[in-house]
Amino acid sequence: MQNVELDSEARGQGVPRVEAESADFSALAEERRSARLRLVRARKLAAFALLAVPMVAVVAADALRRGDRLMELHGVYRATYAGAMLESLVLWSLLLVAASRRHGWGRWVAAVLFVVAATFTFGGQQYFFQQYNAYLNVDVSLFASNFMDSVVNQLFADIGNYLRAKTPPFIVAILLIALGRRLIRPRRWVGRAACVAAPLVLVASFFIPTQHRHLQASTPDVLYLQAVGGLIRTQLGFTDQSHQLRPRVRNSLPVAKLTPGKPDRNVVFVLLESVRADATCINPDESCRRTEATNQLFPGRFPFTQMRSMESCTAISLAVLWSGVGPQESRDVLHTWPLLFDYAKAAGFHTAYWTSQNMMFGNARLWVKNLGADRFVSATDLEPTADLDMGAPENYLADYVVKDFQNLPEPFFAVVHLSNVHYPYYVNPKGPQPFQPATTSKAPDKNGSFFNYYQNSVYQQDQHIAKILKHIRESDAGKRTIIVYTSDHGEAFREHGQMGHTFSIFDEEIHVPAWIDAPPGVLNEEEEANLRAKRDAYLFHVDMAPTMLDLMGLWDAPQLAKYKKKMLGHSMLRPELTETALPMTNCAGVWSCAFENWGYMRRNMKLEARAWDTGWKCYDVERDPFETTDLGPAACGDLLDHTLKTFGGLPGRTPK
Repeated sequence: MQNVELDSEARGQGVPRVEAESADFSALAEERRSARLRLVRARKLAAFALLAVPMVAVVAADALRRGDRLMELHGVYRATYAGAMLESLVLWSLLLVAASRRHGWGRWVAAVLFVVAATFTFGGQQYFFQQYNAYLNVDVSLFASNFMDSVVNQLFADIGNYLRAKTPPFIVAILLIALGRRLIRPRRWVGRAACVAAPLVLVASFFIPTQHRHLQASTPDVLYLQAVGGLIRTQLGFTDQSHQLRPRVRNSLPVAKLTPGKPDRNVVFVLLESVRADATCINPDESCRRTEATNQLFPGRFPFTQMRSMESCTAISLAVLWSGVGPQESRDVLHTWPLLFDYAKAAGFHTAYWTSQNMMFGNARLWVKNLGADRFVSATDLEPTADLDMGAPENYLADYVVKDFQNLPEPFFAVVHLSNVHYPYYVNPKGPQPFQPATTSKAPDKNGSFFNYYQNSVYQQDQHIAKILKHIRESDAGKRTIIVYTSDHGEAFREHGQMGHTFSIFDEEIHVPAWIDAPPGVLNEEEEANLRAKRDAYLFHVDMAPTMLDLMGLWDAPQLAKYKKKMLGHSMLRPELTETALPMTNCAGVWSCAFENWGYMRRNMKLEARAWDTGWKCYDVERDPFETTDLGPAACGDLLDHTLKTFGGLPGRTPK
């Protein structure tokens, strides 16, 4: 009995043990199910978060670059930015869902589209903003479509920096796809629908309207994709290019026969390309090396330290320098007003135009087609394969001019027009490069070294200019030859967030070198005194044509009266200064602009605005030479009234 009881007790104790074990197993299973559910929920949350990553990343990057501008968005502009965020979210989500399918060739198509689109939109806009302080948009793509060879040329010149901007988004895009395939796991019908919808939405994003002008109230990726659409439409002939202005064939109005005053003087006009004032030796200074050769060659020159161009665009600069009219004149005026060449020929001067510029760039060949110069050479004459942007190497130009000069009878008016300091800046690797360290990279952290590379280009160019001018000065004709020297415009190196030129009228783009050199006795005492008095006076490119006409003895000719009405400047040989309000713009009848910018200047006061500015800015360049303190438009007096009358309003609002 005792054994039976023990067995019964054992059995009695065994039942609860089994039940406990069963209960423990059930609890464990339930816990595992709960854990799996939590994991599924976490994965789904992670998947949704992953889908939002591209849009969030692009907005965050945008805020880091231009957060102050985004904070100023209001009303409809906030709505357009929100709409762009939604478009960005839908596009990247669809592509990522389609790329995350477990099976099917469609996922690989979507993956390629995702990686390519992300690499170019994210990396492309990062690179573009580094250069221009604004994003690539449809206006820029339409503008650039007219000279794609130049765009490609300039990209390859900075290919290392360009690829560095592209590499991070390329790697991140691949990682997002890898994560997507682990986390998203779309249902079959969802994946199939995404594979169909994603390419359609991508194509649609090329053509969906967005706020691309003025404040650029859209996300950078949406702006980029719309720019691609603009380029596609242009290549297919579906865009109106009537607002994309380039030079056309000139037909100057007739100039009656002129009789030059005495004494007979020759004029050589040296015109640099993209050389800013602080990259040269304007004042004679034995210690200055920036343009060392001409600095030493002409120690007695008359320097002008405060010369301003009216723009930072070569085509507009030529129109102003050669005709004397303002950049705001109509397209017809800019293509018909007589040029210095016309006046010189009417007075019996022999003429020459020697340039290393490539006339294939921006229709320049049409601008000079009817120039009628007795002696003419351009880049492709010097080197058939001359670079589109930099032109022919200027040692070729120097050799040519030295040889051709002997065929130019007196009196003469000759223009030596340089080109090698146009980006990407020609530097002969075998030539002197005294400014170090130097690099071709446009990366922001290499800005100082990149400027040194530019300075080396200026330095080498100056040696070729000195060779030409030394030959001229040492010739018999050189005893009667006056040299006038300036640059078409300057060049920006991120002083106000931009690189290059044509994007603003800040001083880094329009403050240019200028000087005049004359042999003893060629100028009279009064002329010399007037030039000397203007050393630090505020002068402008509209003063150059009157000055050269005066040097040729033509400024007082009565036949010029009807044409002088539109000339805004004064001869620097006379006591007067140009103190009227002067228009400045990079958007003119001979050249349209990617980003509108304009303003007015009188003496040291400048009013300006760029396409993305919400108001006018006023600077006193005498007290604030780096233009860091906006004084407000009221400080510029009536310059605002002049600007509104001429241009109608802030840049960036013009319908296109």
